[in-house]
Order: sequence, then structure tokens, then C-alpha cells
Amino acid sequence: MMLESIQTSLSLFQPEIVLCATVLAAILVDLIFRRRPVIVAGTVIAGLIVTAVLVGAEVGVRARIFSGMYVLDPFAHFFKFVILGSALLIVLFSLASKELKTAPKRLGEYYMLLASMTLGMVLMTGASNLLMMYLALELTSISSYIVTGFTREARDSSEASLKYVIYGAVSSGLMLYGFSILFGLTGTLGIYELNQSLLSMPSINWTALLIAGVLALAGFGYKISAVPFHFWTPDVYQGAPVTITAFLSVASKAGGFAMLMRFLKVTFIDLASSTQLASGIWAMMQGINWPLLLAVVSVATMVVGNFVAIWQDNLKRLLAYSSIAHAGYMLMGLVVMSNQGFAAVLIYFVAYLFMNLGAFYVVMLVANETGSESIEEYRGLGYRTPLVGVSMAIFLFSLTGIPPTFGFIGKLYLFAALVNQQWIWLAIVGVLNSVVSLYYYMRIVRNMFLKEVDGRKPLVPISIPVPSAVLLIFLVIPTLGLFLYFGPLVDVAQAAVSMFGF
Repeated sequence: MMLESIQTSLSLFQPEIVLCATVLAAILVDLIFRRRPVIVAGTVIAGLIVTAVLVGAEVGVRARIFSGMYVLDPFAHFFKFVILGSALLIVLFSLASKELKTAPKRLGEYYMLLASMTLGMVLMTGASNLLMMYLALELTSISSYIVTGFTREARDSSEASLKYVIYGAVSSGLMLYGFSILFGLTGTLGIYELNQSLLSMPSINWTALLIAGVLALAGFGYKISAVPFHFWTPDVYQGAPVTITAFLSVASKAGGFAMLMRFLKVTFIDLASSTQLASGIWAMMQGINWPLLLAVVSVATMVVGNFVAIWQDNLKRLLAYSSIAHAGYMLMGLVVMSNQGFAAVLIYFVAYLFMNLGAFYVVMLVANETGSESIEEYRGLGYRTPLVGVSMAIFLFSLTGIPPTFGFIGKLYLFAALVNQQWIWLAIVGVLNSVVSLYYYMRIVRNMFLKEVDGRKPLVPISIPVPSAVLLIFLVIPTLGLFLYFGPLVDVAQAAVSMFGF
């Protein structure tokens, strides 16, 4: 019976096994082709594509494997596609990055670490055991610490990596302590079993449960850059290579949100309220006001991210605070504790994938030519290189949530979920924060198209290779196209949320 269970689990764990094999293959290929890192990159790309195909083959499967440590369901599959898509784009970005070519002897290790980070994030999407959650988080974090300081020649790279390690160690310790309290209260590590134990207990120490929940939230909040666990984000984003900054801003956030959403819904939902559950609105256990707690964190995250971004002149640092603000927007979808709210977060993540990676890609392309990430370097960019300038404007409009971009659809669904559940004040705060974000995003557009160019400096076009231009257009098309044709994506997101949990 045990052997049969292990065989079944392994057969359903094939995508993750392929990712493990990709990490090992990247190490071996790097040893053999030491001076040709492009071959290592090709190996990682092949591994990511095969993994995505295997995940696609499992779509619709719902199972708990390895004695309930890991879950396969449409919710996990959705986030796996987001993470794998981000990883594939980042590998392609890396091939065009001049910043990374300063350390060609170690580029093979870089691609291996990218694959390792991806594996950890994929495991985060399906982790249904507190120990598994912690291990997946640590696998992602340790790889991230190393790759953040990859460009050791840069002045702030090592500092960013060290800060990341310190903040990561503290938040992981808090999270682990919270998990230990939960285990002490219930005697189990599985989140489904945790739910059953909490519901069946004649009396619960609510103070201990609240402390455990807040400590666990600290670990999740660190991964999604939520206030007050965001302090690492600006320095790490500025000091890391642009490619890693982009990867952390999307894929790492996706893994953190997937884990947080599963933890909240499965652990603290009151399954006895079947009427509410059937209607897609969840009754949470009495004792911890999770919606209010998340609403406070959401507001703080939006306000801090947007208002501090106003003062930034380094574009990577500005996008770092923007990323914090977007975590706040996505937390609004969790506040309503309903299928509609969670589906809105999934829709927003797809928009965020294209518009945020697109913005960081433009930062990389400009930095390749100018060696700077200052907003002043974008002066006249719309005239010097129209493709890059117009693309950047589209990504910034989408990040603001202005039609006709997909970012508008993402925010529309988030605000609609809030209004439907009578969280009117939170929707108003979200709209006002979007107006604030418009100010600092439009500073960049103003520099590119409206600000006077210094007459002493000729308008020198930025040289963009054809493959980079094609990739840039590839990111622009869905940012605009999904504004017009988003119905199928909405259906997929709603199905993923309604079919998640057992």
C-alpha cells in the first residue's frame, strides 16, 4: 500500500521532478561547457518548457500526494504557469543583459540558480503542509540570496545580498515560530488537518492562535513585500541584476501569494457554513478578524509603496516601491474572503506578469546602452527610440490601471470584488492610491516625450537588437490585447479558485 502510494505520488510529481533534473543538468552542462553559458541557458529553457508541458497535461487533476504534503489542483496549476512563464522570460532577458556579461565565468551558475529558484516557487504553489511550506520558501530564498549578489563588481550588489539574508532569516524565524505554535495547539502540520482540529476543539486559546497567525503572516508578508515586512525590497531590487529584480517582483510574489491564499482559505475557513461556501463567500472562524487585519496591511502597503516612490530618481528603486504598492492592491482581493476576490488576484497576476516584466525589460535595455538606471536617462527616449519609449509608456499606463491596457481590467475586477462585499472604503483607498501612482509613472512618460532635450547633446538612438525588439513587442501585445479579449482568462481564474481545496 505504501509503495503504491509513493508510485502514484511520483507519477503526479513529474513536473517538479523535471525541474529538479533541470537544476542538476545545468550544473553538469556548466562543468562541461564552462566557457559557453548560452548552452546552460538553453538547457534551462528546455527544462522549463518540458515542465510547462507536463503541468498542462495535469490540468484538471485534483490530488493530495506524499501523505498530504503537496496538492495538485487548478489553483496550483494557474500559479505554476505564471511562475514558469516568468522564469522563461527572465532567461531570455538574461541572454541580452550586458550587466551579467561582466561575470562570464559564473553565468552557468546563474542559470542553475534561476532554475533552483523556480523549483522552490513551484513547490510553494502546492504546499499543503506547514513543513513543506517552510522548505519551499527556504529553497527559493537561499537561491535568491546568492543570485542577488551575483554581480559582485557592482558597489551595492553585496550589500543588497547581505540585507536580503538578514531580513530573510528574521522573517523565516518568525514564520517557523508561528508554525510551531500552530503545531503545539493542534498536533498536526497538514493545513487540512489543522482546519479540522481547530473546528473540533471544544475550546481554543485564541491569544496563542492570533500570535501564531500574525507570525506566520510575517513570513508570507516578507515574500510578497507587504508592509511592514518590505524593508529589504528597495535595496535588494536596486542592488540585484535587473533580471533578478524583475524575477523577484513577479514570480517570487506569485509563489508567496499562492501559499498565503491557500493557508488562509484552507486553515481558517469554517466548513460548517456550507450555504456561504456554496455561494463563494467564506465564513471564517470566529476569534481572528482576518479580513480587517489584511485590510490594514493592504492599506499600509499601498500607501507606503506609492508615496515613497514619488521621491525616487533611480528607476529600479521606483519600480521596487511600485511593486510594494501592487502587493497592496492584490491583498485587497484577499480581504473579501470570497471566490470572486481570489479570482481577481489571479487575473491581476497575469496583467502584472506582462506589464511589470515589460517595464523592467525596458530598464535593462536602456541600462545596456547608458550604464545608468536614472530617470534622467529617459529624457527624449520617445524620440530617440520610439519603439522603446512607446512600449515603456504602455507598460506604465497598465501599471497605473488606465484603459486601454490589461492593467485596467485587473484593477476593475479587484475593485468590483470589494464593492460587492461592501468594502467601499477600501476600494476608495485603492482608487486614490492609483491616482498617486499616476503621478510618479507619468514623470517617466514626461521625461520620454514632453521634457525638453538638452540641445548640447544630440538625440542618440538606443541600439536594440532584433531579438530584443521582438521580445519587447511580445510583452506589449498581451498588455494591450487582453484589454479587449479577457473573457477566457477570467473563466480560467474563476474555475481555478472554485476548484481549489478538498
